[in-house]
Amino acid sequence: MSTEYLLALTRIPGVGAVLARTLLSHFGAAEAIFNASYKHLLHVEGIGPQLARNIRQFDEFDTCVAELAFAEAHGIQLLVLGDEKYPKRLSYCYDAPLVLFYKGQANLNAQKIVSVVGTRNATTHGKLLCDELVKGLAEYGALVVSGLAYGIDAAVHKACVKYELPTLGVLAHGLDRIYPNAHRKLAAEMLQHGGLLTEFPSQTIPDRENFPKRNRIIAGLADATIVVEANSKGGALITSDLANSYDREVCAFPGRATDEYSRGCHDLIKTNRAHLITQAADVASLLAWDITSSCKKGLTQANWLSRTPDEQAVLSHLAECDGIAIDTLLLNTGFSQSKIALLLLELQVAGIVQIVPGNRCILL
Repeated sequence: MSTEYLLALTRIPGVGAVLARTLLSHFGAAEAIFNASYKHLLHVEGIGPQLARNIRQFDEFDTCVAELAFAEAHGIQLLVLGDEKYPKRLSYCYDAPLVLFYKGQANLNAQKIVSVVGTRNATTHGKLLCDELVKGLAEYGALVVSGLAYGIDAAVHKACVKYELPTLGVLAHGLDRIYPNAHRKLAAEMLQHGGLLTEFPSQTIPDRENFPKRNRIIAGLADATIVVEANSKGGALITSDLANSYDREVCAFPGRATDEYSRGCHDLIKTNRAHLITQAADVASLLAWDITSSCKKGLTQANWLSRTPDEQAVLSHLAECDGIAIDTLLLNTGFSQSKIALLLLELQVAGIVQIVPGNRCILL
């Protein structure tokens, strides 16, 4: 599949991530979309006369070629939906970007990934919480995702650099710049063990409407989103709502009843949209990171031999770790979501596997 045409598809006015996937599903290849007739385009669900004209009139292919050259010159990887290196957790989201631009060393399909978000007006207490949280997460070797903004984001990234934990910054602009400019040094440090990721090509400035789009990537990349401090409105709450919509876990730190920047956290907890946590160990417990190998005693030879080859494939992956996210199981086995669901149901009925909080499964 030509990357040039995939990039072109992302630049058509009015064609977002969802419609782009619909078009690819209908035509099979990006190039075929641009070669399709106006009449044929109108047969695609969601494509009306104006969008059909936008596709037919698109003439910015030279810009796409220049973008590919820019990426190659600056060590930027293009991650295309469906490719092996594309973040699998994100690919399960209905509105996952068709193309991502990535620079860094982090494994975007690491076994343990959490996102940490919060207010740009972080208090001293909030920054200390970030430091303690990251220090605790370092014991589990998790990849920590945030947005490189002022406040909680910066505190989290700095703590990750301090404790040598890989951290990923998701940007609301192209990789030809860093916003805010004050975080250029921090971004450079993050590239040593973590990375920077965006769906926006070079020359894209951090316009206000880009940040909610950025937030869906932060939510979709991780098994859980952790809110450290948040007011009653703001990007952190948007990200947490997106995480809930993707059926991912959401956690929040409580504060004092009068704390302005704990109001959002309190609201999330009160309305059962987030788990109350006070330390990294709470997150590990929720996501079953601390399930011990003693839970695997039920995998006897008789149990193994009585299962189908596909069930044995699932059991093999479960036996290699203390607890595994279902999304990671999908990634490791290559099975479809429907097939995994059926296999896990059979294994649960047999009393071999259990689904635990955090949408994870363990051997009994």
